[in-house]
Amino acid sequence: MQPASRDSDLRAMTQVCMCFHVHQPIRLSRFSYFKIGSQGDSASLDAQYFDEGMNKHYFNKAADQCYIPTNKILQNLLDSSAGKFRFSLSITGTLLEQAKKYRPEVIDSFKALCSTGYVDVLDETYYHSLSSLYADASEFKEQVMQHNAIIRDLLGVSPQSFRNTEAIYSNKIAHAVEAMGYKAIITEGVDHILGWRSPNYVYKPAGCKSIRLLMRNYKLSDDVGFRFSAKSWKEWPLTADKYASWLSATPGQVINLFMDYETFGEHHWKDTGILDFLNALPSQCLAHDNLQFSTVTQAASEFSPADQVNVPYEISWADAERNTSTWLGNRIQRACFSELESLLVQVRMANDSAILDTYRKLQTSDHLMYLSTKGMSDREVHNYFSPYKDSGPYDNFISFMNIISDFKEKVRAKITLQEKEQQPKGAQSPLAESGEDFAKQELQTPKQVQFA
Repeated sequence: MQPASRDSDLRAMTQVCMCFHVHQPIRLSRFSYFKIGSQGDSASLDAQYFDEGMNKHYFNKAADQCYIPTNKILQNLLDSSAGKFRFSLSITGTLLEQAKKYRPEVIDSFKALCSTGYVDVLDETYYHSLSSLYADASEFKEQVMQHNAIIRDLLGVSPQSFRNTEAIYSNKIAHAVEAMGYKAIITEGVDHILGWRSPNYVYKPAGCKSIRLLMRNYKLSDDVGFRFSAKSWKEWPLTADKYASWLSATPGQVINLFMDYETFGEHHWKDTGILDFLNALPSQCLAHDNLQFSTVTQAASEFSPADQVNVPYEISWADAERNTSTWLGNRIQRACFSELESLLVQVRMANDSAILDTYRKLQTSDHLMYLSTKGMSDREVHNYFSPYKDSGPYDNFISFMNIISDFKEKVRAKITLQEKEQQPKGAQSPLAESGEDFAKQELQTPKQVQFA
């Protein structure tokens, strides 16, 4: 989407860049060890591994409390602002897939927002996965291209900027995203990365040529995303005029307010006043002469980089550490991640679209977050998002690893069947020749992992 024309004095103003992340995982069923190796073909894997009832329940809840009412508010604001209000969205493929299945009107309402020309949709991984951390970069690229296709198909726009899963970012990821042709990438404004610098500027990723980096102002973002309904907060209640005054007093080129879309009506319920706050915010901001709204792509194109930012290791917007420990912080999480990554070659050998889709749904980062053993405030956040209120991380690990083990058997069975079909009559496949040994070593039981 090409940025709409703006006043010539844009660079003299501070841009308010709001980017809302919209995601629902496809949640796993509880899967017993005794189900491993059960009958079923690749077409039935989703029914075996994913909890249809749970997914429908959570999606409808989010649609009723957040997606439908919030989209209605934003549509009215866009229609009445004559282009002065605009924002960015990042919407996962797993959310759109469920919306198409359970609530098609949700897709229609997002498409209507995009049709105004004032909504910038970002690309990401279709499955909200950690594929950007795989040694084989092709899986990451394929998932991004799959996301790009569904955005163009369902929403009618072609993304030009990028948000990785959970804003995971490094120099390496920035290089890969630039190679795919994106103009901008967003991540967390991590203090120890920025040092003396402010997140309120456009930056250049280290070693890149043209892509721009926008970094989240986590304090101002979390004032809305986390603290809005906290009555113990010294700034409660947060009103739109108060918040707009904070933004007006904030120096810099662009204030990046990145937050979960479910902030509006789901994390903070309607009776907290969050929807009224959102409805009033644009007019309160525009009442200040030094504020204008912008999108990620637009902000990245309007300013030259203020500096180069070097991020040699992965950062994210999650938890206190702002790294990948939310998903890979203990041994059971790393065990599941490694098992999934190691299956990539075999899944491709299977050459089955249903197996590939199931494999990628298993990569969704939420499944690993539910295995986190962190304490303190991080644990409270993880427990809030987990649908498994009656079980802990170790029970979740056992069930997830059982699914991975069963899936591994299904993949190997598919490969064996294909090789038999391709062999001349009477010949024996290499897998069949070593079948007993392979099964004992790789398929018969899940790998034993020491708990962290």
